[in-house]
Amino acid sequence: MTVEPKIVLALPISDEVMLAAFVERCLARNVSLIAIQGDGCERIEDEIDSLIVGDGTDESRFITTSSHPGETLEEAVEFATAWRMNADGATEVVRL
Repeated sequence: MTVEPKIVLALPISDEVMLAAFVERCLARNVSLIAIQGDGCERIEDEIDSLIVGDGTDESRFITTSSHPGETLEEAVEFATAWRMNADGATEVVRL
């Protein structure tokens, strides 16, 4: 069984230009989940979804995303840790 990592992206982002490279790294690492926590998390989730899907022609580009408005970082980490979509990988908190 493959162990796929899960990411909690803690906002705010210091520079949104880094977001595209972050998404590409997540795709390369076969991340199964990106959970976004903090002010503006719903907007960032939409941006990440757009970056993942791109023009829609590459069906292998897939990561589940979730936003956690009004939740603490600890609550978002708890959600990600419980996520078992593809494998029970480690949960990592990322700040950009």
